[in-house]
Amino acid sequence: MDTPTVDITHRAEFSASHRLHNPDLSDGENERIYGICNNANGHGHNYALEVTVRGSVPARTGMVMNLVDLERAVAEEILSRVDHRHLNHDVPFLAGVNPTAENVVMAFWRVMKPALAPFEACRLHRIRLYESRNSYVEYSGTPS
Repeated sequence: MDTPTVDITHRAEFSASHRLHNPDLSDGENERIYGICNNANGHGHNYALEVTVRGSVPARTGMVMNLVDLERAVAEEILSRVDHRHLNHDVPFLAGVNPTAENVVMAFWRVMKPALAPFEACRLHRIRLYESRNSYVEYSGTPS
């Protein structure tokens, strides 16, 4: 009999500021491409983050992963580093990265993947980052 595969997700919210700016572009190009997001002092968002793991449901525990452990990993690995921070200046794992939602979600993946490695019954499946209520980016890792 096949063991069912289930996704579990933890959702968290954080506030952070950033400035979208590519130093290889002129000031005019940056302003045209990034608009208000290119404000010299940055601007803020109230982000929502969803981290999803996927795995089989073991008969012994009935859990792909304890949701408390997933919540703790997200809080320690991401929220403690980005909440109420300026993503361009205060977050070492984003150093040198233009903090678009796309780049941020991929950086979050690089941080979360090793943090979840000890949980052998599951694997990191998807990270979704909402930059607003109506807009999000999603990353499911690089195809192997």
